[in-house]
Parts: sequence; C-alpha cells; structure tokens
Amino acid sequence: MGFAMNAIEFMAFGFVSVIGVVALGAIVLFFIDRFQTHDAIRRNYPVIGRFRKLFSGLGEFFRQYFFAMDREELPFNRAQREWVNRAAEGEGNTVAFGSTRNLSVPGTPIFVNAPFPPLGDQFTKSEPLRIGPTARTPYDAPSFFNISGMSYGAISKPAVQALSRGAKEAGVWLNTGEGALSPFHLEGGCDIVFQIGTAKYGVRDEHGNMSDDKLREVAAHETVRMFEIKLAQGAKPGKGGILPGEKITDEIAAIRGIKKGRDSQSPNRHREAGNVEELLNMIAHVRQVTGKPVGIKTVVGSEQVFTELFDAIVARGDDCAPDFITLDGGEGGTGAAPMPLIDLVGMSVREALPVVANLRDQHGLKDRIRLVSSGKLINPGDVAWALAAGADFVTSARGFMFSLGCIQALKCNKNTCPTGITTHDPRFQKGLVVEHKYKRVARYAQEIRHEVETISHSVGVPEPRQLRRRHVRIMMENGRSIPMNEILPSYSPVSES
Repeated sequence: MGFAMNAIEFMAFGFVSVIGVVALGAIVLFFIDRFQTHDAIRRNYPVIGRFRKLFSGLGEFFRQYFFAMDREELPFNRAQREWVNRAAEGEGNTVAFGSTRNLSVPGTPIFVNAPFPPLGDQFTKSEPLRIGPTARTPYDAPSFFNISGMSYGAISKPAVQALSRGAKEAGVWLNTGEGALSPFHLEGGCDIVFQIGTAKYGVRDEHGNMSDDKLREVAAHETVRMFEIKLAQGAKPGKGGILPGEKITDEIAAIRGIKKGRDSQSPNRHREAGNVEELLNMIAHVRQVTGKPVGIKTVVGSEQVFTELFDAIVARGDDCAPDFITLDGGEGGTGAAPMPLIDLVGMSVREALPVVANLRDQHGLKDRIRLVSSGKLINPGDVAWALAAGADFVTSARGFMFSLGCIQALKCNKNTCPTGITTHDPRFQKGLVVEHKYKRVARYAQEIRHEVETISHSVGVPEPRQLRRRHVRIMMENGRSIPMNEILPSYSPVSES
C-alpha cells in the first residue's frame, strides 16, 4: 500500500513538474515573441503565432499523403511516382477498373492505336544507335532511355554507386553531371557521359581553365563514352550550378577542386563560348583531344539561336557539328536554383523538341546530330511522346531518383534528404542500401523500355524510334484531339502521310 502511494505521489510530482516546465517555456517564448521585431505574426500573437510556421512546413507532407488526388500534386503527382515505384520493385504495372487521368486536359498526348498492329513475332526490341560517327571512338548507344546528369555532391555516394551498378545491369548510360568523375561513377562498370560544366570540375587547371591533359586522363577510361558540354539546364538557364557549402565534404572538395564548406557557384557560361562560332571551336577541340563524341546540353529560349547554330554547321561542314544535343525543358529539375528561373525561364521541352528537330532536319543534319530529350519525362507515355516528336534518346534524372526511393520531400537543396539520396549525412545515407537500390534502378530502366515498346507495338510500328508525330494526337481546348503532325508537321523532303 505504501509503495502504491509513493508511486502515485511520484507520478503526480512528475506531472506537475512537466506542466510547470511547459508553462515556464511558454512564458519565456511569450516575451521573446512579443519583443522581437522581424516577425509580425509572432509579435502580435506570441507563442500561438509559432504554429503557423510549423503547420506551413508540415503542409507539404500532409497534402502529399492525405489531401492531394493522384493526379494533382506537383512537380510529380502520386500516379507518376507510384508507376516508377512499381516498375522499380518489379511488380506488375497493370491497373484495374479504368484510367484516373483526365484525358480532356489540353496538351494531353493520345497515341493512335493501329487497327492491325504487328503480330507478336513481328515485334522487335530497340536497336543500338551510333553517336559521333566522325569521332575516333564512336559510341553505339544500346538504349534509347538513359540516366541524366546528377553530380556527386548534388547526390550522395551510395546514390551514385547504386546508379552506376544499376546502369550497368540495364545497359544504359550514366551522365556524371557537372561535378566531375568520381570513383563511384566508375565502380559499376557502366557507360559514362562526362559532363563539362562551366566550372570545368575534373578537367580544370589551377586557374579554372580547361586542361587538355585532364581531358585526356578522363577520356582514357574505356567506359567514358562521350563528353557533354553543359551550356544550360532547364531549372536554371543562364545561371551556373549551385552546390550548398553544407553538402561539400573533404572528398567532394578534392574531386571538384574546390574548398570545403563554401557554396560552390559555377560561372553562368563557358568563357570560351561567347557565340556560335566559338562554341563549335570548343566542341571540335574537346573531340580532337579526347577522341570521343562530344555534344552540348542546353535549354531552348528561341528558334533563332538554333537556326544560327545549324547555319554555321552547314557553312563550316558537318565535321564541326556537335555529335548530340541534349534539350532540357524549362520544367527540368535541380538540387538548388532560384525560383524565378525554375518557374519562368526556358521553353518547355514539349514545345522545344519538335521545333529543334525540324530545324536540324531542314539543315540535313538528322543522321549527323542526335537529339537527346530531357525534362520531366519519367513514364512510358512521356518517353514515347519524345521519340515521336523527334528525339533519338531520352534521359531522366528524377525518374531514377524515384527508383532510388525519393519521396519528393523537396529537401534536395539541404543536407537533410530523408532517403539518403541528396545528403552527405551518414545518418540518412544508411537508409540507401546500394545492394538493393541498384536493382530498382535497373528494373525501372528495363520497364520503361518494355512499355515504350508496348506502345510502339500498339500503334503499329515494330521499334520505338519508328514512332512519328502522326502516331500521336494532342488534346485541344475544344475537347477534340488533333494529330501532332498537323499541329507542327515534321520536316521531310516527302510530306509525312
């Protein structure tokens, strides 16, 4: 009996103590809020006003799980993410009952099914396609779907390791992003596209200029198949890459040749390329030094620039041409960028890709310059649309991030990514188990290819690169769809039928 009474008294004392501490804390916060001057809500509503920031921060998570419908959320909705997750897990991607997609939204692509599609034994898988026929070491790229640029620094060591191993398993290329070539890109043995950013990480001398010796050193790796000169990316055209200081470890600083703990801001353009002629000189120089195919990555702002580029190539001879052009849309993503650039600058790839494809073909460069499309193309329909619109290849970064386990927490610009993908905090990285995640990467790439081939078969062509604009109808505002080749006809010496 005495023991029970003592226990009750102890719990009562503990309860009163907790209430006292809470009350004291509330009083302290009251005075802090009342006399601070930078937040009007907290000053006018002490203590209670603090909940506004808390609820605003939690809102993005509650909307994702409880309030947003399957097709509502941005930048990627639940239906898109769930498709990637099922593909990465190797689960069946069949669904029941009916589509949840609103097909009446203007701009929605609808594929034209063939009345008599090829039989099963007439259906073929996609074939390799050569890039850089004039380079000393051309590249026969085996897959039309590949991994876009994500640098070591923007993403973590285990993320790069999983992507490298998964790319090898699936037979796709892995773009290094502008953060240089790390040992973790190489360890999987996959094909690699080395991206040369404006800061030239990995191929720069002590003054930040491009070093031919370091270019040769990178090109000496057999698995480095191509070089991509990054002019711009969709999320931040006209501004160089940004790596927050809290994400720069000793190892990343050594690989990039920068200082630890300081924000790393790349120049907004290459010093060597101030116009089209200088850009072509730079491309030719890198190809001559490395012997590998060289392309550019950019964002379309106007048709005029590409008209000037292709005119210059025709005038100089197509030996000076970039071997490929990667088009990123203004809807593209990144780890960190100013909101005005993310929201408002650069044409959407949906508009830009058909335009640039037509300009390239009008100049007779279709077989010389390959087009690579990027920018929110993470599901089979997106990829099939891009191939029909004129792309030779499609790359994705965020699709593969979802395959690694990304939950769209929107913390990429901080060092607190809960899935370990975009953080260098070991506490979070331990959740990304390379031995499991690389298989998800491979399965996602394989399933994309399989389902794009399924769409191709349905519209009546045996191979995805035979998709044409006539195979896609675009929904208009009046509720009717129009064939894409009527909205923006493909260039051809013979009109497309």
